[in-house]
Amino acid sequence: MSAPDISIYQRPVELLQNLIRFDTTNPPGNEGECIAYIASLLRGVGLEPEIVSKEPDRPNLICRMKGRGEAPALMLYGHVDVVTAAGREWSHDPFSGDLADGYVWGRGAVDMKGGVAMFLSAFMRMQVEGIKPAGDIVFVALADEESFGVYGAEYLVENHQDALSDVKYALGEFGGFSMSLAGKRFYPIQVAEKQVCTLQLMIRGEGGHGASIVPGNAMEELGKVLDRVSTKRLPVHITPPVREMFTRISESLKFPLRQAVRLLLIPSLTDKVLDLLGADGLLFAPLLHNSVNPTIARGGEKSNVVPSEVSLTLDGRLLPGFTPDDMIAEVGELLEGLDVEITVRLFEEGPPEADMGLFPFLSEMLTAFDPEGIPIPYLLMAVTDARHLAKIGIQSYGFTPMLLEQDISIFSSVHGVDERVPIAAVEFGAKVVFQTLQQYQG
Repeated sequence: MSAPDISIYQRPVELLQNLIRFDTTNPPGNEGECIAYIASLLRGVGLEPEIVSKEPDRPNLICRMKGRGEAPALMLYGHVDVVTAAGREWSHDPFSGDLADGYVWGRGAVDMKGGVAMFLSAFMRMQVEGIKPAGDIVFVALADEESFGVYGAEYLVENHQDALSDVKYALGEFGGFSMSLAGKRFYPIQVAEKQVCTLQLMIRGEGGHGASIVPGNAMEELGKVLDRVSTKRLPVHITPPVREMFTRISESLKFPLRQAVRLLLIPSLTDKVLDLLGADGLLFAPLLHNSVNPTIARGGEKSNVVPSEVSLTLDGRLLPGFTPDDMIAEVGELLEGLDVEITVRLFEEGPPEADMGLFPFLSEMLTAFDPEGIPIPYLLMAVTDARHLAKIGIQSYGFTPMLLEQDISIFSSVHGVDERVPIAAVEFGAKVVFQTLQQYQG
């Protein structure tokens, strides 16, 4: 590898382009070359990154910048693997990093090489400009987030937690970008996330010959199950981060929308209000319920035999503080009267409560760059590597700052075709993160 251009920290957009050009589609990942490139940049500015891995071609990088010892260490982390871009037509090559129409195009532009570029740019700038932070800053580039983190964050927590033992707070995905609601600009900062709770359903019914009429057969029962889980919500639950989120939103809105948002926090009215909110209701619903989505159905072996058993996999997501027993009870009640056996196939526990200690500071950093912005806490409907870090007491905040135009939604770009991020948003984020590192006091 030729000597890296270390001045690229001044050009976070170009840095992002370079990261996108490494095809780190997971599976298989192949994060090695991308991690090696990041390591070369850090060595070029006089830092000493450490490479650790469960398997040689799935490496992770840890790099520590010494601070003044006046605050706990702060961690910046992001994953360099991406989901597949295959099977769909893109306007630009997904691994080109093209610049067009004011965007950086490519797989990972948002999730999450854009965030890695912001963090790396700010981290290198601190080093080059000789700025000593209040506490150590630990930059971590991870493999395998898109496939449960077995080779990435999970491996790091289980085998190299000494390198993170003094970290109290961490900045990662997914939040810090602006979203528009009723003419106001809000910045959701992720402070919590849902938990994975995959369910396996065994649906039973009458079997028989394919040429006969078989009332109550398993396929018929499958249809009833799919209808219920696709059209009915599980019970409403108001968790502390979501209560705080909607309270802050309502305080910034005018009547009658202000009242509508407040009514979301009354469980007996929540679902009615969600229905009235239309598209926004679809966005908010997962934050207020445990949820399931049917993903895999299997049944039958011959076209002329009506099966007596059909299996159905449900991708379940639990709110913080809830358990698999809660999910089984709620889904069981939803499917009452049907012959269905419910078992838990996979559960990944997350932290029951969020530590909001760094939220006010991060809010100040955002409003310093966008005085009209309104930071709000945010519960992510999906999961990130934050759940692994929580096992060793690290509170993560989704904080990859982006100031977006009103009609731009980051949510629609993640994992989708033509993933892209505004050039100005990447530059904005790098500046905010740099200021955050400078002013961090623990």
